[in-house]
Amino acid sequence: MSKRTYDSLRSARWFAPDDLRSFGHRSRIMQMGYAPQDWEGRPIIAILNTWSDINPCHSHFKQRVEDVKRGIFQAGGFPIELPAISLSENFVKPTTMLYRNMLAMEAEELLRSHPVDGAVLMGGCDKTTPGLLMGAISAGLPCIYLPAGPMLRGNWQGKILGSGSDAWKYWDERRAGKISKTEWIGVEGGIARSAGTCMTMGTASTMTAIAESIGMALPGASSIPAVDANHIRMAAECGRRIVDMVWEDLTPARILSRDSFLNAIAVAMAMGCSTNAVIHLIAMSRRAGCEVTLDDFDAASRKVPVIANVRPSGDTYLMEDFYYAGGLPGLMSRLGEHLQGNTMTVTGHSLAENIKDAQVYNDDVIRPMDNPLYPEGALAVLRGNLAPAGCVIKPSACAPQFLQHTGPALVFDDYPSMKAAVDDENLDVTPGHIMILRNAGPLGGPGMPEWGMLPIPVKLIKQGVRDMLRLSDARMSGTSYGACILHVAPESYVGGNLALVRTGDMITVDVPARRIHLEISDDELAARKANWTPPESRFERGYGWMFSQHILQADAGCDFDFLETSFGAPNKEPSIY
Repeated sequence: MSKRTYDSLRSARWFAPDDLRSFGHRSRIMQMGYAPQDWEGRPIIAILNTWSDINPCHSHFKQRVEDVKRGIFQAGGFPIELPAISLSENFVKPTTMLYRNMLAMEAEELLRSHPVDGAVLMGGCDKTTPGLLMGAISAGLPCIYLPAGPMLRGNWQGKILGSGSDAWKYWDERRAGKISKTEWIGVEGGIARSAGTCMTMGTASTMTAIAESIGMALPGASSIPAVDANHIRMAAECGRRIVDMVWEDLTPARILSRDSFLNAIAVAMAMGCSTNAVIHLIAMSRRAGCEVTLDDFDAASRKVPVIANVRPSGDTYLMEDFYYAGGLPGLMSRLGEHLQGNTMTVTGHSLAENIKDAQVYNDDVIRPMDNPLYPEGALAVLRGNLAPAGCVIKPSACAPQFLQHTGPALVFDDYPSMKAAVDDENLDVTPGHIMILRNAGPLGGPGMPEWGMLPIPVKLIKQGVRDMLRLSDARMSGTSYGACILHVAPESYVGGNLALVRTGDMITVDVPARRIHLEISDDELAARKANWTPPESRFERGYGWMFSQHILQADAGCDFDFLETSFGAPNKEPSIY
């Protein structure tokens, strides 16, 4: 691979010419204490850092950015840190999904507008991975993704805790009166005890693994625990590698293909992935001009079994165990014909070359293909008159009796009324009901919040019920479990058929047949549609208004229509005059 010359770098346009404008650039960078030796002849590398004081998943990034800089300097580059919106999953309301596309826009414009030749993307908390990658793909510069890594396993009274999954589990016990307030405080203090993302196979671990499987992260990087010394070394290696990628002109366009994204789908299925993988991976693929669809997910789910025995699909292990069992390279080494090994990666080598020496060290954590945790993939796509454009369920994490079920609907139009109802011990509900939450999709939420794991009514909790069918146009946390049907498209807020369901209507769910059906006639459905009244707009100004005008539905990845590759020609390089 031929090496680029310094004069061909983007940053040279800012700093190399002998003119007044470049004088201004050079004098201002010298104002910050740098000398010409710091940048002359060197690639300038942006480090997009999503650290903030209120993002516990990224609390170690303050130090890791220094490790990245060390690697960049070692390889002969010049690092500049550019802060980007942090999107802390726990604290941002109504949902970080409302702002994923804002991060994507920010990442793209940060890279386009600054004198940089390549980028290290520092993320991990759920929406930061797709947001950074979507923006970087659109910007088109060489880039490498640095995953935050999972936190250490939780602990309470000698029990291993998994973030999210055990929060839901023990909250049900608390609601049932089986855990005291003092014990609950112990769970709170023990479930998250280090920097890093959720250590279950939630959205964060799913998406960082997807970043690795499409070739945009170093081999094995996605599952290194955040506070492990290997994570520090990986951060420095990201800095070294991005400098070489700039000289090689190894851009996302040269790495990503449709096969890259199909590989990611296969890996996601084998991992017992978060349902959020569907929306983010579709959006990323459309940015790259290599579109995958719900049909690709469903096809993979029929062929690829779940072999990662990690909560919430598994019962025992967490991401720390997954990493020491061989991590993602180990898992991919077992997928065989389900992967296209010739896809390119940030290493400059193919996926097959990257994993050729990978091993699995614990066959119970990463199962052999002939002894899977679940015989089909983690997700299934259902269609029918309730979801003409599709909806998603995670059958590997729900009670098997709900894979084929017909029951009456119990409908809620908003989250507050649903929350109040489930705490009412006189609620008219049985385990056979199908709870419905609507107006919680991309526009209705707004932003499609993680409300899809509707709480089991306390009346049923006290009877020992721990799962039932729940249906919504919302998302749910990747750490969640249960018989939750999500991402119904089109959403109810725009007049999708979910808006027409009435309490007491019978609904049939048949996961093996990939079918979901409201048991009323087409004439009745049409009559209800004719009488449907659109709700009031959620926003009248600002970012929310722009979001409302341009957000796509869940089956299309919830990107803004004007950011997709198909919308128009790529933006030109900025003028520096």
